[in-house]
Amino acid sequence: MTAVPSKPSNYHTDQRPAYECSSRRDRLTTPTCRTVAAACVDEAVAGALLAALTPEQVALALSAAGEVAGRHQRVSRAAGLAVERARYEADRAERAFHQVEPENRLVARSLEARWEAKLTALAEAEQALAAAQDRLPPLPGRAELEKLAGDLPVLWHAGSTSARDRKRLLRTLIADVTMLPEPDRSKVRIGIRWHTGAVDELIADRPLPPGPARRSPSPAVEMVRRLGPTTDTRDLAGHLNASGLTTGHGKPFDVAAVQWIRHAYKIPAPNPYDPGELSVAQAASRLGCSTGVVYYWLKTGQLTARRGAGNRLCIPWTSQIEAGCRARIAQSGHLTPAARRTSRRQGR
Repeated sequence: MTAVPSKPSNYHTDQRPAYECSSRRDRLTTPTCRTVAAACVDEAVAGALLAALTPEQVALALSAAGEVAGRHQRVSRAAGLAVERARYEADRAERAFHQVEPENRLVARSLEARWEAKLTALAEAEQALAAAQDRLPPLPGRAELEKLAGDLPVLWHAGSTSARDRKRLLRTLIADVTMLPEPDRSKVRIGIRWHTGAVDELIADRPLPPGPARRSPSPAVEMVRRLGPTTDTRDLAGHLNASGLTTGHGKPFDVAAVQWIRHAYKIPAPNPYDPGELSVAQAASRLGCSTGVVYYWLKTGQLTARRGAGNRLCIPWTSQIEAGCRARIAQSGHLTPAARRTSRRQGR
């Protein structure tokens, strides 16, 4: 598995520890840029580490390490024999060069070139031996590793283990952790590159917003999913309480608790407006005036409305009502410049 390259991330602790895409500071964000709570990432990476260091996994690793060590010893032995042969050939070439008579210049030049070639081959063989010896670092003993794997979960979760110690252990085995692009906003994709060169990819759930929705039991959430799109929030709270369900704090459900569940799980509320009704904002947008004007007409009785679900104002709307509202706007010197200019000319 190969990790997908991603933008670098920054760690900040302004309010709570979190990882943030560094492109946010440069205003180069993309739809996959995320801010992720650090606890979400830390728990996923720690879980991968503990899963990799179970006694069974350590036994497999030790078995593989034994095979690798055996191959390493064979390679080192072969490299050592190659050095011995190269040194023997270089010594022979040196002796042959020193034994030649000085007057035999052509022979001496040929033997000198041969000696230099053998010295070069010896240097290359020595470098190959050094590389073979350094390729495999010394490994701890099997008993030591098995004992560590058995005690690691207890040691990791112990209150006496500091965050610094946990980070040191992570860095011993993990080279780096990268946040990868993930189109699903409810998920976070994490890439782990181990010091062995292996790469893993994890997908974890992003934490829900704080509040009652995070702590509500699943039966309550399922009821809101089922009844929410067709049931008013206040009535839905009554249904939850009648079923004996409570929030995570053991308290009865109220409007705020149900609204948090709707927000966290993206559960829509029923449409509070009947056919032929508009909201205050919709009426203001249609007339091209501010919502304050519509609220003023409602307060002074120039418009009527009923209270719908969620205490929303629902304004009955017809072509006659719209025509009357537009006439009031046209006659108001505060709302139309033309009416204001007409009023000034009449005053003169």
